[in-house]
Amino acid sequence: MSKAKRNIVGVQGATVAILSRDQQDIFCLTDIAKFKNPDHPDDVIRNWLRSRSTVEFLGVWERLNNPGFNPVEFDGIRMQTGLNSFVLTPKQWIEKTGAVGLTSSAGRYGGTYAHKDIAFEFASWVSVEFKLYLIKEFQRLKDEENDRLKLDWNLQRTLAKINYRIHTDAIKDTLIPPSVTNAQAAAVYASEADVLNVALFGLTAREWRNSRPDAEGNIRDHALLEQLVVLTNLESLNSVLIRQGLLQRERLRTLNDIAITQMRTLLTANNVKRLK
Repeated sequence: MSKAKRNIVGVQGATVAILSRDQQDIFCLTDIAKFKNPDHPDDVIRNWLRSRSTVEFLGVWERLNNPGFNPVEFDGIRMQTGLNSFVLTPKQWIEKTGAVGLTSSAGRYGGTYAHKDIAFEFASWVSVEFKLYLIKEFQRLKDEENDRLKLDWNLQRTLAKINYRIHTDAIKDTLIPPSVTNAQAAAVYASEADVLNVALFGLTAREWRNSRPDAEGNIRDHALLEQLVVLTNLESLNSVLIRQGLLQRERLRTLNDIAITQMRTLLTANNVKRLK
C-alpha cells in the first residue's frame, strides 16, 4: 500500500485534513466536528453515531463497499439505537462490524477519518452550509491535482520529443548512407520508430492504427504517463545501441526487456506519482 498524501482545505475558518491513498480520499471527521464544538469534537461524532439514520446510512454504505462487513453485529447495534443508554464510538463500530468506511487512530495526525461519502453525510449533519463549502474546496483541490497531472504529462511528451531528435540524429549518422532519397530516409526513420513501438507497446504504428480505425492521433498520443517515461528512456538507449552497431533485431530484444522491467517498476512502486 502506498503512503498517504495529506492535504489541508480551509472551510469557513476551519481546517480539514484529507488523506489520499490508492485513489481513495478520506476526510478527518474530527476536524469537521471542531466546526461545531472545537473543545469536544469527539462528543459531536458520538452524538452523530447515536442517530438511527446515521447507523442505517453507515450500514448501507458498508454493504455496498465492504465484503467483510458483519451484518449480524450491525443488526444488534441498529436494534439498540434510540435507547437512552445507547452509546457508539467509532472504534466500537469498526471493531464490532468490521467496517472500513470509518478509521480511528492516535498520533500526530490521529483522529476519526471517513470515506468522502460518509464525511459529506456527517458534514451535512453538522451544517448544510459547511458541507457545501467543503465540497467546493475539495473539488478545487482535485482540479489542482488534475492540472498538475496534465502538466507532468505534457512535460513527459516534451522530453520524449527531445529524445526523439537525439534518436533520429543517431539514425541519420549511423544507419542512413549518403545520397539516399527522402522517401528512403523516411522509411528508415519509420522502421526505427517502430522498433520502439514494438518494444514498448507490442505493436507497430500501422498495426495500432488498423486495430483502432476511429482513434484520433497516433499510438504515442494515447500513451500513459508511465509509458511516456519509459519511451523517453528507450529513445536515449536506442541511440546509444545504434551507434554501437547492434543489429535492429538485437536492439529490439534489449529494448523490450528494458521496457518490461521499467514498466513493472513504475507500476508496482508508484514511482511516477512521486513526479506529481
